[in-house]
Amino acid sequence: MIIVLSGSIGRLPYGGHAWIDMQYLAGLRALGHDVYYLEECGEESWVYHWEEEKLTADLRYPASYVHDCLEPLGLGSKWIYRAGERSEGMCVEEIRDILSRADLLLVRAVPLPLWRAEYSLPRRRAFIDADPGFTQISLVNGHLELLATVERCERLFTIGQRIGAPDCPVPLAGREWIKTVPPVSLPHWTLAREDESAQATHFTSIMHWQGFREVMYDSIRYGQKDMEFPKFLDLPRHTSQPLKVALTGAGPEVLREHGWEVVDGWKASRTPELYRDFIQRGSRAEFGVAKHGYVRMKGGWFSDRSACYLASGRPVLIEDTGLADWLPLGEGILTFTDLPEAVRGIEAINSDYARHCVAARRLAEEYFASDRVLRALLEGAMS
Repeated sequence: MIIVLSGSIGRLPYGGHAWIDMQYLAGLRALGHDVYYLEECGEESWVYHWEEEKLTADLRYPASYVHDCLEPLGLGSKWIYRAGERSEGMCVEEIRDILSRADLLLVRAVPLPLWRAEYSLPRRRAFIDADPGFTQISLVNGHLELLATVERCERLFTIGQRIGAPDCPVPLAGREWIKTVPPVSLPHWTLAREDESAQATHFTSIMHWQGFREVMYDSIRYGQKDMEFPKFLDLPRHTSQPLKVALTGAGPEVLREHGWEVVDGWKASRTPELYRDFIQRGSRAEFGVAKHGYVRMKGGWFSDRSACYLASGRPVLIEDTGLADWLPLGEGILTFTDLPEAVRGIEAINSDYARHCVAARRLAEEYFASDRVLRALLEGAMS
């Protein structure tokens, strides 16, 4: 099939975010499909230039980042970055021709402007919700661009595994949501070498303090990590295990005062390679605090980042979002709901570390391998 994936690599130019779209692109290519990447910014492209520490509307900066990410995947000339009438990569006529022949347009969590008629040309269109709960509440609250994008799509997918459950308050927004999970391309995320495991000493987090604004639904506020992480600030005082956070969006002072080692998040994740190195060479395991909204909604969210840890043979200790309904827990993946449980989770992983590493990789292969995930997704999208 000819498949066009719409994502946001250039607008958020750091490696952890880039890998989300790259997993889909690499996985679809491995399944034998003819794959193209589309990044649509609407009228204007505003991107934070990390080196110059300011916003830029110059398309060359994000487009160069897109190229550098996709070249190793064999997509060096099969992408376009668009804003208004400007574009980088493929020309507009090329992408229109491809869209007119495409079997599927996969829209991964980004709105597409209604005035681009060519996005209605592919035979089928599917939307992938990567922010379960926040996406559905935005639809209910009348986010116009998101509503228009979703209305264009015949199939809607979500990584929220418990959406629709009686105790999950996430609204369905009058739509049917097909369950999927974040894929991980195992050939690109191989098991970390034994010498890398021996050198990795820290449980790590890669965290954006406040990626987006909180949302309100039924008079309940659902927030970001800035509302959730403070519950665990004192963790370093309750364990001898070194803890490191690659932090973006907040100053490091508060965390350092409580014993956390803090590094600049954008530097640790500036490129896909640096992000992978941080996980495989710099991490003994993941310690992951979820967004406040994910915890309160109990939507069964699981992070694409955690899938990368698992694939690398790195155990995951993550705040619970309702995972027991669909994931086996206790080996490779452990959950916590409060500070004492987080301490016990660290002790459990360290008490039999090799067993948890083996289990982590096995879970990645059984639940998140891109060939399995994407075959099921394509079947659902084209049915």
